[in-house]
Amino acid sequence: MNKGAAPPESQQLVRVEDRVTFLHLERCTISRDANAITATFKDGTVHVPAAGIAAVLLGPGTRVTHHAMMLMATCGVTVVWVGEEGVRYYAHGSPLAKSTRLLEAQSAAVSNTRRRLAVARAMYEQRFPDEVVTGLTMQQLRGREGARVRSLYRQHATRTGVEWRRRDYDPENFTDSDAINQALSAAHSCLYGVVHAVVTSLGCSPGLGFVHTGHSRAFVYDIADLYKADITIPIAFDVVAEGSLDVSGDTRRRVRDMMRSSQVLQRCVKDIRMLLQDESDDSFEVDVIHLWDNQSGLVSGGVDYSEVDF
Repeated sequence: MNKGAAPPESQQLVRVEDRVTFLHLERCTISRDANAITATFKDGTVHVPAAGIAAVLLGPGTRVTHHAMMLMATCGVTVVWVGEEGVRYYAHGSPLAKSTRLLEAQSAAVSNTRRRLAVARAMYEQRFPDEVVTGLTMQQLRGREGARVRSLYRQHATRTGVEWRRRDYDPENFTDSDAINQALSAAHSCLYGVVHAVVTSLGCSPGLGFVHTGHSRAFVYDIADLYKADITIPIAFDVVAEGSLDVSGDTRRRVRDMMRSSQVLQRCVKDIRMLLQDESDDSFEVDVIHLWDNQSGLVSGGVDYSEVDF
C-alpha cells in the first residue's frame, strides 16, 4: 500500500455532476494506492481515482482498510454499506454533500404547506403524466393515487394471469402472504434500499417526506413510489406468473438487474434535485461554513464579531 501524494484540496476535487455516480463493489478488498482506491479481486486489482466517484456501495464480501476510508472521506465520497447488488441499505458514512443546500431546500419545502403540496403534485404528475392535478388537494391526490394503483394491479393481473385480490402483507411474517404479495414486498424492499442510499449520499433527510410522514424513511418511500409502476410491480407479477419456486430470491435478482439497466440511481439523483427545485451549478464539495443571521440571512464564519461594528 502506497499512501503517496497528499489528498487533494477541496477546490481540486471533481464536481459532483462530473463524477461517476456510483461504484458498487462486492467480494473484494478495498485499499488505497496514492489518491486512488484499489479493489482487489481474485483475478487482479482495479485502481479508481477516489476524487472521481460520488459514492461507493460496499456489498457482501467486501473488506475496507482504514487508509481507504480516510481517502474517500477526504475526497467527499459517500460510503454506503448495502446488500447484494445494492438492493439493501444498511448504513452509511459521511454524505458526499458538504453543503446543506439540498437538506435546507427539503426542510423549507416540507415546512411550507403550499410548497409541500406543490412537491406532492409534482410527484403525482411524474407517476401519472397523463393527468392534470393543478389545484387538487392532498385528499384528492390520495384518492386518485389509490385508484390508479389499484387499476395498475388489475392490469398486471390480467396481463399475467396471476390471481389478485388486494395488497395484503404482514411485515413481521413474510411467509403468511400469498405469492404475489411476497413478490411485491421483496421487490419494494430492494427499491427502498437503493433509494435510501441515494438520499443519504445527497445529504437529504430520509425522514422528511412530502406525501409520507412520521417515519424515519418517509422521503425514501416518497421517491421509491416514482419507480414502482415501471419496475417493481410488473416484475413481481412476472415472477409469480412464471411459477418461481424461489419468489423472494428471483424477484430480488430481477429487480436488481432492472434497476441497473434502467439507471435508477442516476434517475433518482435527477428527480430529487428536480423536486427540490435545485437548479444551482455549484459543487456539493464546496466546504464553506456560514453563520445564520435573522436580518442578513448569512454572514461569514471565521470572523471575530466582538470587534465588528453593529
